[in-house]
Amino acid sequence: MKYIIGVDIGTTSTKTILFDKDGKVVESSNDDYPLYQDSYGMAEEDPDEIFSAVMSGMSKVIRKSKINNEDLSGVSFSCAMHSLILLDKDFKPITRAITWADNRASKYAKEIKESDLGKKLYENTGTPIHPMTPLSKIVWLKNEKNDLYQQANWFVGIKEYIFYKLFGELKEDYSIANATGMFNIFNMDWDSQALKLTGISKSQLPELVDTTYQFHGIDTSYAKVIGIKENTPFVIGSSDGPLANLGVNAIDEGVLAVTIGTSGAVRVVTNKPTIDPKGRVFCYYLAKNKWVVGGPVNNGGIVFKWVRDQLCAPEKTIAEQMKINAYSVLSGIASRVPVGAKGLIFHPYLGGERAPIWDSDARGSFFGLTRNHTRADMIRAVLEGIIYNLYTVSLALEEVVGKPKAIQATGGFAKSALWRQILSDVFEQEVSIPENVQGTALGAATIGMYSLGMIDNLEQVKSLVGKVKSYEPNPQNYHVYRELVPIYIRLNRLLKPEYCNIAKFQRTHNNDE
Repeated sequence: MKYIIGVDIGTTSTKTILFDKDGKVVESSNDDYPLYQDSYGMAEEDPDEIFSAVMSGMSKVIRKSKINNEDLSGVSFSCAMHSLILLDKDFKPITRAITWADNRASKYAKEIKESDLGKKLYENTGTPIHPMTPLSKIVWLKNEKNDLYQQANWFVGIKEYIFYKLFGELKEDYSIANATGMFNIFNMDWDSQALKLTGISKSQLPELVDTTYQFHGIDTSYAKVIGIKENTPFVIGSSDGPLANLGVNAIDEGVLAVTIGTSGAVRVVTNKPTIDPKGRVFCYYLAKNKWVVGGPVNNGGIVFKWVRDQLCAPEKTIAEQMKINAYSVLSGIASRVPVGAKGLIFHPYLGGERAPIWDSDARGSFFGLTRNHTRADMIRAVLEGIIYNLYTVSLALEEVVGKPKAIQATGGFAKSALWRQILSDVFEQEVSIPENVQGTALGAATIGMYSLGMIDNLEQVKSLVGKVKSYEPNPQNYHVYRELVPIYIRLNRLLKPEYCNIAKFQRTHNNDE
């Protein structure tokens, strides 16, 4: 029996899964690390804490599975997009990893977006102008933290840093590069206009390679810690969004993948780069002749976590004492509330928002509150609001690539039967949930299998996904959502002019302007 490890480096944890050649999960590990938010708008991680999590995850699945390391065919990676680390001339970090959720580049992103150059950059890179991107972050650092900017010899992401530590090579796959906002999707190289704007050169960026690129000859000491042979190949892999599509077998044109983890996304695969004239969706590389077009949202499971921690502390404590999942408890509470939460609407913009509004100043709100509403209604409204937001992304995507013919869903939310049904009802389509809910790690393993010759093409992922459970929309439910979703959309348009004002107030009163 041959095996492969899929490593999924996420925003708040790294998931490491050992698969057999048929895509069955043999062993898994989930290793957490903190998100540092020391000041307003900051969202950083320690790159060495992430490296430790990656090492720990790989060593745990090898040790716990007790497989013969001769039978490990390779290790393949997925990684969250848009991270930025500045390295000095000795390849040592001089910053933490600045994540996609960091909003401190908002001012500069807005200036770029509103310029003629911003429109051109989007058309060249397929990446909307937003503070999430390394493009905006580097411009911010250049202007506001110039001492760090001047010290930097290299500008990299977390995956590139990890591979440098393991192999001593600084490489970046096309997909992660694509998400920097500095990669030209038509000539497959760093974009000259983006580099001019940031003031950095190609020599300060990693060498670009395809998503099937293999590293060989891991550092001996790290091989011993993990428990693998030194000649075990490591496949660089892709970014998490495109691999989530692959991991749920949503790689045929017209098959929509909806993912909700910490954040969320709606994506579909095309056979060539595709740009939205209105600039609302991204276009990211997956593999040869496979591009993923879609929209990411900041506010997925992280909003449900906020509900658990800030609104439902008693339930959280009880769940911990009873050793049961707090999210399951809250979902159970929400399931007893009528569809539509008695007319309570929640905009889930707790961390600004990316698609479809691309406004880092956006703020969350409950609308329609009355004395008759309870915390249970608020929980339900939050769950529904997250799905409403994803639905608005799908409407934008539909204008660009057409109406979806099928929906595949994945991510941590897929464990919740309530959330699955809300998704089907709001989208008014059948939703298929693969039995293996860790689609991104499976996507990483699949592209690894393809690179290593274990499968002939990526379409063979269909045989690896396993059983699929389907949810049909309930007509009684979707008729309610047909009334509420238009109100949600209109409200968003009405509130938009005030987002910048309330954000400015918050920054001022947090002494962070």
